[in-house]
Amino acid sequence: MTSSVLIADDDIAICQALERSLRFEGFKVRSALNGEIAIEEIEKELPDIMILDINMPEVDGIQVTKYLRSLDIDIPICILSARDEVSDRVSGLEAGADDYVIKPFSFEELLARIHALLRRRSVDVSKILTVGELTVDPMRRTAAYHGSSLDLTKKEFDLIHVLANSPSLVLSREQLLNKVWGYDFDVDTNVVDVFIGYLRKKMEINGQKRIIETVRGVGFVLNK
Repeated sequence: MTSSVLIADDDIAICQALERSLRFEGFKVRSALNGEIAIEEIEKELPDIMILDINMPEVDGIQVTKYLRSLDIDIPICILSARDEVSDRVSGLEAGADDYVIKPFSFEELLARIHALLRRRSVDVSKILTVGELTVDPMRRTAAYHGSSLDLTKKEFDLIHVLANSPSLVLSREQLLNKVWGYDFDVDTNVVDVFIGYLRKKMEINGQKRIIETVRGVGFVLNK
């Protein structure tokens, strides 16, 4: 499955070079030239990993990182920065970044770090997710709502797991098709809507509050 990367850096040359190199390595790549645009891009579609510069106009990289973490968005964030003091690296990591690479950097090293962060994310299944009255246990592949176990199929569980990983964030149908069904290309299907319907029916069987909401023309969001 193709992994997606969002690059946020106000240096156009670095953005373009990284875009070319990462696409050559098989990644789906988007870029933003400042922090404000980066946040807008994330609100449109959540990437699998973010490469983020600190010194950017409008909203800097530290502010972007803190904002994303405040929303419980746990995508891996790798900071790129010319600031090489220990205090700078500590600030970036304490803000919520997962890695910190100093400019100038080797693309081979950056690529290795990207792969390492993605591997770490893919095997981090021990974390039990709680969103309001919903609990999702990736290790046991079980879920419960208002204390009642949900009898879910594999795809239903995969779907609720993806939604629970990004609470309060709107995920497009394309994102859900990619993350749950492995489609990384345009496909005309209503399978996401059908499975959302299955989940709602099982979660709301006794009149419980609906927490999977439809955002018309965009996708779906799991509310807290």
